[in-house]
Amino acid sequence: MRDTPWAIEPRQSRPVSRRDALRYATAASVLAGLGAAAAGAGVPSASAAAPTLIDYAMLQIPAQHIRAAGHSGVINYVSTSRPGSSFGAKPITLPYAKSLTAAGLVIVSNYQYGKPGGTAPSDFTRGFAGGVADARTAWNLHTAAGGGRSAPIFFSVDDDIDRTTWNDLALPWFRGINSVLGAQRTGIYAGINPCQWAAADGVIGRSRSPGHVWAWQTRSWSRGQIYPAAVLYQRIIDTASNPGPVVGGIRVDVNDVLASDCGQWNLHP
Repeated sequence: MRDTPWAIEPRQSRPVSRRDALRYATAASVLAGLGAAAAGAGVPSASAAAPTLIDYAMLQIPAQHIRAAGHSGVINYVSTSRPGSSFGAKPITLPYAKSLTAAGLVIVSNYQYGKPGGTAPSDFTRGFAGGVADARTAWNLHTAAGGGRSAPIFFSVDDDIDRTTWNDLALPWFRGINSVLGAQRTGIYAGINPCQWAAADGVIGRSRSPGHVWAWQTRSWSRGQIYPAAVLYQRIIDTASNPGPVVGGIRVDVNDVLASDCGQWNLHP
């Protein structure tokens, strides 16, 4: 999940085909809580396109702007800003969450504090003890904002890692997270390979949508493929060279919803 200043923020994989895209859209058309939000905003039926959630870090975008842009909800941080940064949407707050919910928008939780080359190291490098600490922080912020007590939190692997790095660093971190939250309330944000490894190693939970796990896959490092078990796919990534769409004056990332249960709070009270 990108939160840079300009981002104002084993199953077999396969290329994304038009048939796949339509199949995902059809499945998502019954997405609990999202269809109503889209209808209320006057946007087309999800039978034509999958519902979308946006993610961003710089500011809290007013709910009315999110709805006006045709999005069905948000993926928001349950983490604080790194030293030297001050992101207005980190962490999500109870008043802001209430405003989103009142507008018929859904909320999914994500944790990311550090980043490659940032003022704090990537979270997944912090080992088992770091996973324990991060899970406690994430859960405290998630529940303080009104997050569902059975809802998953997606933890970020925001880097192109290999299997050795997964085994030696990221996997112990996820084991630490699991020791606090349990695997069923743990999700991953990553490229296609770590999403698959996390599922194979049993450190992320299962969606109520058959065949899906708590994998939020980014287009980055995914070689044009989508993991069939993913519940979310970050299709548009805001960067300085390729700006994302503007919602409420803020540039955002856009995520396609691939499963009716993508971990939204209202389905996991």
